[in-house]
Amino acid sequence: MTYQDLQIDWLKCFVAVVDAGSLSGAAPEVHRSQSAVSMQLKKLEAALDCQLLVRGPRQHQLTPQGQLLLGYARRMLDLHAETQAAFHGEELTGRIRLGVPDDYAARYLTPVLKRFAPHHGAVEIELNCEQSTSLIPRVERGDLDLALVSRDHPRHGTLLFHEPMVWVGAAQFQVWRRDPLPVAVYENTSLAKRSAINSLALQGRRYKVVYNSSSLAGQIAAVESGLAVAVLTQCSAPAHLEILGSEHGLGPLEPMEVAVYRSRASQGSKAVDSLHNLLIKTLRLSASP
Repeated sequence: MTYQDLQIDWLKCFVAVVDAGSLSGAAPEVHRSQSAVSMQLKKLEAALDCQLLVRGPRQHQLTPQGQLLLGYARRMLDLHAETQAAFHGEELTGRIRLGVPDDYAARYLTPVLKRFAPHHGAVEIELNCEQSTSLIPRVERGDLDLALVSRDHPRHGTLLFHEPMVWVGAAQFQVWRRDPLPVAVYENTSLAKRSAINSLALQGRRYKVVYNSSSLAGQIAAVESGLAVAVLTQCSAPAHLEILGSEHGLGPLEPMEVAVYRSRASQGSKAVDSLHNLLIKTLRLSASP
C-alpha cells in the first residue's frame, strides 16, 4: 500500500477546526476561506483513509481516529514551529495587551509568563485584570490582543480546558443553613452568577442576593465575613473556606470553558503569535483533565 505524505497545512486546518469547533470558526485562524478549510480536511481524511470529524448538534466532534490523530498533529505542528524559529528566529519586540480575570491570573497565567519573559525581554506586556464578560468585548474591539477567559460562545477563542465551579462558605457561620439562602454574586452578566442562579432554580431553593462585587477579593470577603455563600472557580477557592455540596443542600454547577481569545487586529504580530502559542501549549498540558 502506498501512503500519502501528510501536509502541514492539512494538519493546521484540522487542529484549527477542533479548537474552534466549526469550519467557519477555524477559517480566520488559518487565513483561509471556509470552503478551503473543508477541502484541506477532505485531503487529510483521504490520505489517512478514515473519517476524522463528524458534525454534532453544535460543533464538529472527533471520531476515535480523529482523537488519535490530534495528539500527533499538535506535536508535529509544535516541532514545525520550533524548527522554523531555530532557522528564522529573530528577537521579538513590541507590546502585548493581555487580559485575564483575577481568578485565573495566579494559577494559570503566572506559569506562562515565567516561561515567556526570560526569552523575550524586549516585549512589553500590559496586563488588564477584569471579568471575562468585560474582556471578551475588549478583544473583539481590538483594545486587547489576547485574553484568557471563561467563554460564553464556542467561537470565542481556542478552548484550553474546563474549570470546575464550586460553592464556598465559611464553616464557622454555616450560612448555607439559612432560608432563603444568602448569596454573593458577580455582576449581572457574569457566567458564575448565571451558573449559581440556574443551580438554585433547578433545586427549587429560595435565595436572596445580599452582596455584589466584580472582584474575586470582594467575593471572598463576603464569604469570610459570614454574609453569604458564593460560587468560585475551583482554582481560586481559598483553602480555609469550605467547599459545599449536596450534603449542604447545594446542587452541582456547570464548569467553565476556559479559552484564549485573540483579536483580529493582532494578526501578524510575532510577539502575540508567540505568547498565544505558549498559552495554548502550556495550559493544555498542565490544566486539561
